[in-house]
Amino acid sequence: MEMFLMGLCLSLLGVAVSAAAFAAATRDEPRHRESEAGQKLPLPAAQFFLDDAGRPAAPPRVPIEVLLLQLEHHVRLEQAAAESFLDLPTRESLHTPSSSPLVH
Repeated sequence: MEMFLMGLCLSLLGVAVSAAAFAAATRDEPRHRESEAGQKLPLPAAQFFLDDAGRPAAPPRVPIEVLLLQLEHHVRLEQAAAESFLDLPTRESLHTPSSSPLVH
């Protein structure tokens, strides 16, 4: 009986501490929101990673047809590699690199 009461007391103490911590964490939030609504934060000064002068020029736009042809060529190469592996499955043919330029 004493162990049950001890466990109950410790559990209630844990719940009370958790409730107090939760109440303290949520109580300060409305004050900050009201004060932030009226204030405007200053913009940070430009730093080396925000500077537009060092930014490379945008790459030229590639037509979608060219991208689709490259993707179709890649799929055909991968399908041919899979078919050749199914015809003659070996460990070496499984680990050979692909001839597709889209493989990283």
